[in-house]
Amino acid sequence: MTTHAGSLAEAEPATAVKAKQSLGSRLASGVSGGILRVFLLLVGLFWLVPTIGLLLSSLRKPEDMSASGWWKVFSEPSQLTVDSYQKLLENSDITNSLLNTVLITVPATVLVVVIGSLAGYAFAWMEFPGRDWWFLGVVGLLVVPVQVALIPIAELFGKIGIFGSIIGVVFFHVGFGLPFAVFLLRNFFAEIPRELLEAARLDGAGELRLFVRVVMPLGGPAIASLGIFQFLWVWNDMLVALVFSDSGSQPITVALQTQVRQFGNNIDVLAPGAFISMVIPLAVFFAFQRQFVSGVMAGAVK
Repeated sequence: MTTHAGSLAEAEPATAVKAKQSLGSRLASGVSGGILRVFLLLVGLFWLVPTIGLLLSSLRKPEDMSASGWWKVFSEPSQLTVDSYQKLLENSDITNSLLNTVLITVPATVLVVVIGSLAGYAFAWMEFPGRDWWFLGVVGLLVVPVQVALIPIAELFGKIGIFGSIIGVVFFHVGFGLPFAVFLLRNFFAEIPRELLEAARLDGAGELRLFVRVVMPLGGPAIASLGIFQFLWVWNDMLVALVFSDSGSQPITVALQTQVRQFGNNIDVLAPGAFISMVIPLAVFFAFQRQFVSGVMAGAVK
């Protein structure tokens, strides 16, 4: 009798909870089903409309673009051609600027990731005098706007002879990318269990080996997220490039702006150049989106 009564007492709260959540459960299941998926699909398509429009515009002739909108290709597919891309490859200003963009973005991203990882590990797990004060200084640098440092650093680069060169642009991006990198990775590395690091030290691992074999694999999602942020920021930058680059070191953003200012009507060069400038960071993001999401989710949980 007691057992039967106990089972009834356990069943009644469960039934009450089930009855209380039945309406919400039905709403949640309905929203998480087809309606939500259709809504997200529409949002994704709407977000891709400018990219699709730029792609189709880059595949049309200038006279077709001036006569009608890019959506005309759906009724007249014969307008599509690759002549604009052939002309783009013949434009040395655009091709050289695209190469300059790669030469600026890749070193600026790699240096920030490597130096930021080492500094983040040092601030998280190494003891040295003034560690906390140094880290507070790094955090304080996060609030320094880029515009404040343009003129002083331009004067400094002019004195040491790197103003107007690719190296100068890379150094500026590295300097302003490191505070965020150190702050992000230090907080992520600090969440690694101390027991795991101590076990590696007992096995004879030094600090460098511990960093490479243990910390780097565990911090992969955060490092990938940092790399994506830094790559996108440097690739799409125009303010720093306008100040610190010249005609021989300008990236694609400055080259396209110059083309618009000088020639205005050469849309057959601007459209494919703008699409290439936009599709490369998109490809990088989608290639590493899984690591990016993992890093964001890990930071949210911690």
